Amino acid sequence: MQMSGIPFGTTDWSEIQRTEHKGTTGSAYWKTQSFGAIRVRMVEYTPGYFADHWCVKGHILLCIEGELHTELEDGRKFKLTPGVSYQVADNAEPHRSYTASGAKLFIVD
Repeated sequence: MQMSGIPFGTTDWSEIQRTEHKGTTGSAYWKTQSFGAIRVRMVEYTPGYFADHWCVKGHILLCIEGELHTELEDGRKFKLTPGVSYQVADNAEPHRSYTASGAKLFIVD
């Protein structure tokens, strides 16, 4: 990831309007900021959320609240709890996530 042309700034996430993205079940609510080609998001998954697709986008993802389960297309599964992160490159390993209890995430991609 090359970061250039981004002056120092702060983001008050409480002022960013959220958008809804429905899963197979539940919803994800995104608050998104873009800095050139870099997207930064605060994402909240509702209890019972299950992604509706296998994602091939690269991310750096930090769990802030709740519990998130991420499975890879090859069958491996991972659990994220507050303070635990994952990283994956674009087109590297298809993945999808779900949560029984809900989760809040900070994502850079």
